[in-house]
Amino acid sequence: MSGFDERKKGQEAKFAFDAEKKFRAEARRNKLLGLWAAELMSLEAEAAKAYATEVVASDFQEAGDEDVFRKVSGDLKAKGVAVSDEAIREKMLSLIATASEQIASEG
Repeated sequence: MSGFDERKKGQEAKFAFDAEKKFRAEARRNKLLGLWAAELMSLEAEAAKAYATEVVASDFQEAGDEDVFRKVSGDLKAKGVAVSDEAIREKMLSLIATASEQIASEG
């Protein structure tokens, strides 16, 4: 195998690793976001876990974070919880950092 082929294979492996890490961090962020929103909606433990799972699943509707944002925002508004869109987006940003740190510490 030539040096070029080895480099190409290494870059492909790194890309796949980075994509998997990003996917895991976003899924973890969505779970944490769901638990946060569940707490704001005063959901009990099992209902909170189920809601967090719904939030994770909502991310598969379309590319990007808007599907998750709409789910959480809509559910909070439906329950009469006053949280601004900006606060939800800020929470999403802080939780992606938290999720990334958690995944990095897991190895």
